[in-house]
Amino acid sequence: MKKALPIILGILNLSMLDAGGFDMVRERNEVPKEERWNVEALYPSLTEWKKDFEIVKGNDGSPHWPKLKAFEGKLKKPDAVSRFSDEYFELDRRLSKLYTYAHLKLDEDLGNDEAKQTFGQISSLIHDFRLEYAWVEPELLSLSENDFNRLLNAPTLKKYRFFLEKMGRMRPYILSRDLESLIALSAKALETPYKTFGALNNADLKFEPAEASGEEKRELTTGTFLLYMRDPDRTLRKNAFTNLHRGYEEHANMMCELIQGQVQNHLFGTRARKFKDCREAALFPNNVDSAVYDNLIAVIHDHLPLLHEYIQLRKQLLHIDELHPYDLYIPLVDDQQTETSYQDACRLVIDSVAPLGQSYQKTLEGGLLVSRWVDPIETQRKRSGAYSSGCFDSMPYILMNYHGTLNDVLTLAHEAGHSMHSYLSRKNQPYVYADYPIFVAEVASTFNEQLLLKLFKERAKTSRERAYLINYEIEAIRTTIFRQTLFAEFELYIHRQAEEGVTLTPSLLKEYYLKLNRDYYGPELVLDSGIDYEWARIPHFYYDFYVYQYATGLSAALALFEKAMKSEDDRDRYLQFLSSGGSRYPIDLLCIAGVDLRDRAPIAAAMKRFGTLVNELKKELQKNDL
Repeated sequence: MKKALPIILGILNLSMLDAGGFDMVRERNEVPKEERWNVEALYPSLTEWKKDFEIVKGNDGSPHWPKLKAFEGKLKKPDAVSRFSDEYFELDRRLSKLYTYAHLKLDEDLGNDEAKQTFGQISSLIHDFRLEYAWVEPELLSLSENDFNRLLNAPTLKKYRFFLEKMGRMRPYILSRDLESLIALSAKALETPYKTFGALNNADLKFEPAEASGEEKRELTTGTFLLYMRDPDRTLRKNAFTNLHRGYEEHANMMCELIQGQVQNHLFGTRARKFKDCREAALFPNNVDSAVYDNLIAVIHDHLPLLHEYIQLRKQLLHIDELHPYDLYIPLVDDQQTETSYQDACRLVIDSVAPLGQSYQKTLEGGLLVSRWVDPIETQRKRSGAYSSGCFDSMPYILMNYHGTLNDVLTLAHEAGHSMHSYLSRKNQPYVYADYPIFVAEVASTFNEQLLLKLFKERAKTSRERAYLINYEIEAIRTTIFRQTLFAEFELYIHRQAEEGVTLTPSLLKEYYLKLNRDYYGPELVLDSGIDYEWARIPHFYYDFYVYQYATGLSAALALFEKAMKSEDDRDRYLQFLSSGGSRYPIDLLCIAGVDLRDRAPIAAAMKRFGTLVNELKKELQKNDL
């Protein structure tokens, strides 16, 4: 059945996030209430949360919820399934609300012990919930085909028809009740590689400081690394790159074992349920054909000469004899824009969405300027990065750490796109279909970035400004389509090795990762020692065939953006897509808006757009005012 967790989007998309500055960071209580997100709209206080938690958690023993447990063995008649589903999803909804409040409060201050305890309580309760109802799918799918079809066609189950249809597709892969309970029981143990990597990567792993050209030493963390890679000081970039990857190299065996553990986790689930391979197991629940994955890789390989051309151009424009990996993120044109206040950033984002209509724009305006969807101020111990979250019974919530850079403004637009997608889905769909699948999640966010870039270009006064924006778009495609496809190809490789019984070793991972970098970036990029250990620091490899969706998402967003800017009918179809939640399979959701990712055309169109942008950049750079 459905997981009682809200959708949380954006935090993993590190290529699109700003690393932040080093201003004096305030304590949480020093930030005025009106400058923080309105978590109190969920629960006025922790005391009220605890009251609701005590009600929702049910009995202290097992079962927690005997009223629901009483349905076990009786899910055959439509009326019983309907009553059970209503009760089940009502409980799921309340758990999701409790979880949302707890995770938002923890992210405000990761060092807050009370918030940690609260988050731990609801996380454990949700684990119990999943374990206690592991019997539901096996019981429903043990019905005869005729009895299950009777449920599908029952008028009393009309609102659950698609949910049941998706469950029915899993019939060949659902195990007996005892085995499903065993798999649910093993869930916490199987999270160990992912959690260990997170603890090591985010807290325990330390790096030697990076020396700048003036011999000043800078603190090096996974967060400051992203900032240093955009710094004009090439000595700093080189030393940061070298020292960071040396830190991972020193723990290469441990990192390799963690990845191997995660892949074996996926392989365990795949073989337990008798899927053909790990990729099929990951894609099947959302009815995504493996051909979508293969098409992505094939089309990108066909267009790698475009990336090679851009890499050569980057080397020329930086006026260097050799281009190294630490030269890939420095902007080719200086950003001479002044710092943008948060209020001005909100106004820019609101103005940019005007093409989507007055209703969309007014809703976003109210969310950003009145209802306090966003927590923008960096405070002590606040979670880094940016994301959009929320649940069916809440407003959307956006966490970010705003410092006034162009990347910050674009990050606000990105997360606002996620939030409006969530808002429209929850407004127009019942609870069971209110969460859209991850496969389509990055479409709305990158669509809104395109809207903001369009506004910036229209307001640009110089070739320098236009060139900077064009280069930003080029980099978005390079990092979100080319780079994430490289990751997707690596992820497919390591799973296939495990499926064939090959033990993953640091040498094996290094060799293949280097090969991919040579293929993707071409002969003009010098592959320094260190890049062969980059695989050890990528969190995407702990998410089961997740990362390819960044590439398909941006490709779909670019195609839909082109359509919506030319036709009001296409714009309305895009808004219908945003309002559809998870009421269809993800490929079919995108077809509502006019893009079919089973076809190679959207990926090829994104590659064409990349080539056009590279040519536009060349033209802008040739103008007199640069």
